[in-house]
Amino acid sequence: MIKTVNLSKTVVTSEGQLTILKGIDLEIKQSESVAIVGASGSGKTTLLSLLAGLDTPTGGEIYLGGEEITAFDEEQRAMMRGKRVGFVFQTFQLLGSLTAIENVMLPAELKRDPQAESKGRELLTRVGLEHRMHHYPRQLSGGEQQRVAIARAFASSAEILFADEPTGNLDSATGGTVIDLIFELNREFGTTLVLVTHDLRLAERCDRSIQIASGELVADARDIPMESRSGRSG
Repeated sequence: MIKTVNLSKTVVTSEGQLTILKGIDLEIKQSESVAIVGASGSGKTTLLSLLAGLDTPTGGEIYLGGEEITAFDEEQRAMMRGKRVGFVFQTFQLLGSLTAIENVMLPAELKRDPQAESKGRELLTRVGLEHRMHHYPRQLSGGEQQRVAIARAFASSAEILFADEPTGNLDSATGGTVIDLIFELNREFGTTLVLVTHDLRLAERCDRSIQIASGELVADARDIPMESRSGRSG
């Protein structure tokens, strides 16, 4: 489902060029769940952004479902994201002017899915928010907002779900509930799941962990020791 070849990312700073990623070769199978782990500043969020088509690399190739998205222009990447990709962010990224049900319906509506509302209602019920459908984000707790974001991601019928620290702003109990929901829905929908996390509970529930250090892939296995998976960093 996802493949990178010699992927690199370099940016220009006031102190000169800064290499964020270098020589990343990676393959992720369809329906696989993969955690990207590493210390703060290791390049893992940049890697996620590149895989999702939110950013462009300096060098190398990225393939999603056999298509080389590094050959796409911005409009083509946006179309690809709308068709194939769902997102869950640490900061929820809900639209404040829309209710919970309207936020969840939005990706399906953009695809002109006639079942957008029924899907949205079903998914909000699945995440335990059937009584909050017409509330705005400001009226919801952090955990409730993240559950809306999860419902929205799956409502788009995405083939790939990218999650960036999905439990980062949540307390332990609420984070546990969110983790359970992500994996429950992921199994049901057969989605390929790629997530960046410092949460040990989340990483160890994935099929595989990829460890990034100083912009390089230093471990790619099912059996990375948990102390290494955490990157020992907050």
